[in-house]
Amino acid sequence: MSTFNITCPNCGHQFEPTDALRDEIQKELNTKAKEWQQRKEEEYRQKEISFQQQLSAKEKEADQKLLAEKQKLQQELQESIRKSVASDYENQLKLLQQSALDNEEKLKEARKKELEFLQKEQTLKNKEEELQITLQKQLLNEREKLKEQLFKEEAERISLKEQEYNLQLRELQKQLDDQKKLTEEMKRRQEQGSMQLQGEVQELLLEEILRNTFPFDKVEEVGKGVRGADCIQTVRNQFGIETGKIIYESKRTKDFANDWIEKLKADMRTLSADVAVIVTQALPKDMERFGEKDGVYICTFTEVRSVALLLRNALIKIFDAKKSQENKGDKMAMLYDYLIGNEFNEQWKAIREGFMSMKLSIQRERDAMEKLWKAREKQLEKVLLNAAHIKGSVEGIAGADVNLNLLENDDIAMIE
Repeated sequence: MSTFNITCPNCGHQFEPTDALRDEIQKELNTKAKEWQQRKEEEYRQKEISFQQQLSAKEKEADQKLLAEKQKLQQELQESIRKSVASDYENQLKLLQQSALDNEEKLKEARKKELEFLQKEQTLKNKEEELQITLQKQLLNEREKLKEQLFKEEAERISLKEQEYNLQLRELQKQLDDQKKLTEEMKRRQEQGSMQLQGEVQELLLEEILRNTFPFDKVEEVGKGVRGADCIQTVRNQFGIETGKIIYESKRTKDFANDWIEKLKADMRTLSADVAVIVTQALPKDMERFGEKDGVYICTFTEVRSVALLLRNALIKIFDAKKSQENKGDKMAMLYDYLIGNEFNEQWKAIREGFMSMKLSIQRERDAMEKLWKAREKQLEKVLLNAAHIKGSVEGIAGADVNLNLLENDDIAMIE
């Protein structure tokens, strides 16, 4: 507890106050503080009342002055309004008269412009109708051209598809016939691979193409086990006279073997043929398309019809030239001159351009179909996945009595 000392004002003696003295002093101080506070509050109330009275008096005086000024202004405003109304009426009357004259002139001008606008609008409508008629005619012409082009491209695609389909159909037919005749032989062939079967199917289709393309020629098949080429075409002219022989060797393997050339050249000498052709799926590494190598012509299956037509025409021309000029040249020399000549070169260029165009068209169509098949396959997988989830939920509730299979067992086996 902190203490303080009291100092006597007379002698300056300091002493500690007692508790009774301290309380008495504290009470006296509290009483004086309350009296001073009450006195100050009373003075404040008196001043506030006086201020309110002064404020009220000033407000009344201001209201009176404001009212007098308002009445004065109102009178002046009424007088000014009366004067301005009279002058404004006269001015407005003059303005209305002038405006009526101006509006009449403007109306005439507007009618004139409207008439010109309607005439121009009619002219534009006529030109627009003529332009639409012209565009419709051009559109119809372009549609006809596009339609013809689409029909032509569709016919080419259908022809290529039919050829490919015939090849596949021949493969299936040949396989079915061999299964019916030689079941054990087919087992052995399946173990060794289907290369020989594919080669036989291509041989049959090659013979059919030659017979259908050249119905007046004699197309013979070389029997199995007989040494020689796969097919012999005896060329006949329009009078039925034999003009030469073309032998064909059909190969359907992944790689080209160079010994095929020597074998076919030996067969050509044995059969007294004029021209030898190898129809192969795989060309030599140094060849990209049809050509001649070591005296033997090499082409793909898609080129064989054009190559046969080219060689057949060459043999007929050589035969005619030989008949007209007996003993004036060697047949093989004339054939060689023709094959290295400009006519043969230009004809083959046209064939090659058509073939490349067909090949690109098939590739674009194949890419588009594969893209479409891939999208549908993804959609089917999504459907089957969701169906499997639903099936699992239902079987978990109702058991296996409910059949929710999207595919039957036969359908699944067929898809696989």
